[in-house]
Amino acid sequence: MDKHLTQAQRQQYQGRIHYWCEDETRLGLFTVQHRQLTGFGIKPVGEVQWQFLYRWLYGFVAPESGASWFMEFSHLDQACFEVALTQFAAQFPDDLHVIQVDNAGAHQADALTLPDNVILLFQPPYCPEVNPLERLWQQLKRALAWMHFGSIAQLQQTITCWVNQLSPEEVKSLTQWDWIVDALCVAGI
Repeated sequence: MDKHLTQAQRQQYQGRIHYWCEDETRLGLFTVQHRQLTGFGIKPVGEVQWQFLYRWLYGFVAPESGASWFMEFSHLDQACFEVALTQFAAQFPDDLHVIQVDNAGAHQADALTLPDNVILLFQPPYCPEVNPLERLWQQLKRALAWMHFGSIAQLQQTITCWVNQLSPEEVKSLTQWDWIVDALCVAGI
């Protein structure tokens, strides 16, 4: 599973090596409670839905270009992650993808089979702040704050609408951090 970018791969994929960040977030019928504008010392009041039905949204973003790709699953595990990687790699078959992932068990499973054009780059353990996709998830959860959904289908429709409205400029503004751009320039990607 541990692949490294070889000189042969650099030559084979010259100019077609892309850096992506991948992460998952759980979204459900349980109401996302967020800040609301109220008077000083007054807690926000809102109706809360307590259903724990949820879905996982897998996301891939390219901070440099603002490209994004999302897929929804019913749970987070090695099999779903492998399907997401395979579907993602099939969307861009002629390119090599270096994908930053966290140390979730689904990403490190021994039986995980990677597509030939994918290399996983593991971020340090317990450091979600180094994955810029976390900021995109914050924006999504702000958009869903205090909303109520009658069914998972309604939630899915709202998420799909939000994802489809994301522009590359918006993705770049949330995920394109200076240290990432500097590292990509030094790496020649």
